[in-house]
Amino acid sequence: MTLWSDFLTNDKRVINKWKHYFPIYERHFKDFVYKPITFIEIGCGLGGSLPMWKRYFGPHARIIGIDIDPECKKFEEDQIEVYIGQQQDCKFLQSLLDEVGTPDIVLDDGSHIMSHITASFQFLYPRMLKNGIYMVEDLHTAYWDEYEGGLRKPSTFIEVCKNLIDELNADHIRGAIPPTEFTRTTVSMHFYDSVTVFERGTHTKKQGQEMGGWPEKVTARVKRKLGLGI
Repeated sequence: MTLWSDFLTNDKRVINKWKHYFPIYERHFKDFVYKPITFIEIGCGLGGSLPMWKRYFGPHARIIGIDIDPECKKFEEDQIEVYIGQQQDCKFLQSLLDEVGTPDIVLDDGSHIMSHITASFQFLYPRMLKNGIYMVEDLHTAYWDEYEGGLRKPSTFIEVCKNLIDELNADHIRGAIPPTEFTRTTVSMHFYDSVTVFERGTHTKKQGQEMGGWPEKVTARVKRKLGLGI
């Protein structure tokens, strides 16, 4: 059963997700299914998404919900834990990690306030497993004033991401932007309508290397194409 079919047939607690999110989830989360992972969702909503993730990831997954509403504790069940606190509070987030360990996946569906999203990302992302996935959804709020948003407003998470694109490519900017921990531990960034996804990983040597037996003319042509000189 796909996440989309699970959503369509859900008759329990309400799941509030935009429908175009479901192919994004499956594209980036599929390799974690039936693995002993720790999945953190910031924002419990009406409680329906936590059991959906439990059904999707399977019997070995540990599903962690974060919310500011103490009433969300009632959503706890086997494999599902809920912690009450503010997503922008680094002390709370550290206490959470002390309890649950290093997360494999973080999904931010929390307050949607720009400073909160950025604070959570800056704290949690460096503390994830090396092949983890960090996803932020509902980023249309980055353009809405009531969520500290605004078109090209420097403090929105969309603008933070634009700067991180340069940081991702810092190895090639010839000193203008020095490589950072983000550069070294991020293999890709993906942008969708209202969603951004970060895939963590480790890098080997990025430049290609010539293999023996190539004709000299072919080698020269490849070098020119790559701008490596001859």
